[in-house]
Amino acid sequence: MAVAKIFWEDPYLAELTAIVTSANLAVITVDKTIAFAFSGGQESDRGTMNGCEIIKAEKLGKQIFYTLPEEHNLRVGDAVLIKIDWERRYKIMRLHFAAEIILELITRHFDSPEKIGAHIGADKARVDFAWQGSIAQTFDFLQKESERIIAADLPVESEFSDQENEIRYWKIENFARVLCGGTHIRKTGEIGSIALKRNNIGKGKERIEITLPG
Repeated sequence: MAVAKIFWEDPYLAELTAIVTSANLAVITVDKTIAFAFSGGQESDRGTMNGCEIIKAEKLGKQIFYTLPEEHNLRVGDAVLIKIDWERRYKIMRLHFAAEIILELITRHFDSPEKIGAHIGADKARVDFAWQGSIAQTFDFLQKESERIIAADLPVESEFSDQENEIRYWKIENFARVLCGGTHIRKTGEIGSIALKRNNIGKGKERIEITLPG
């Protein structure tokens, strides 16, 4: 059974009332949710269900399993108020899309880059590449182009390309259309200023770290 992922329909929603559909000791499922579970490098949301901390969120297939404290007392059929840490979610959304822009610029303008990893948290995002030499040589271009895209405050479309299999994409007109199942901002201007840092993580492996200095 799939859970309705309202975080895709409205990633700006911070509270939602849902119904418990299963309860197995500390692990429960609900009929709909705004609490994102780790996927594609994007960290899970932090939040509560009826005041109980969401200790863990795990996506398996189309379902999300939430681990709560064992004393949660929730039963199948109960209504539950889900609240997420909105400030943290919004930072993740902004950093996520900053990373998407940087990745797309690298992919489009440099020869055969190979992405080998990514992680999006609330403090920073990172994208890892198989790369010879210092990737910092790209930073002048990346900073200038990303600032141009952000300043243009371009609309970001997020939609299904295959609803049955929950495959989604984001799109900026005249820039890119990319498969991605994360939570996305509405317009690029929401990102604000970004800072880039290079980290060599091994022979032939380079990392770009992205932060929001503002």
